[in-house]
Amino acid sequence: MFRILRSKKFEKQFRKLPLAVQVRFEERLRLFLENPYNPLLHRHALSGEYVNCNSINITGDFRVIFKQESYGVYVFIRIGTHSQLYEQPSVQNLYFLVYSA
Repeated sequence: MFRILRSKKFEKQFRKLPLAVQVRFEERLRLFLENPYNPLLHRHALSGEYVNCNSINITGDFRVIFKQESYGVYVFIRIGTHSQLYEQPSVQNLYFLVYSA
């Protein structure tokens, strides 16, 4: 049996998703609970900001980032599109953020 915890950030992001993506997430969650390594999930390890975390596919573009806390216990950290989760802000955007404050 697996236990899934959801971070506050994950919950906030989840509530903002289109209903179709929320439904698809529930389908993928059932697969995950049956077998966290189900090939349909395209589970893979992450690096950089999300080192020690993994990602699974919800749709072609939506992903869930999670980490395993202990045997059978997973924490879902974030959910969103690939670009929302992984793209770093551009230098131009960083300049704007620094000098607009």
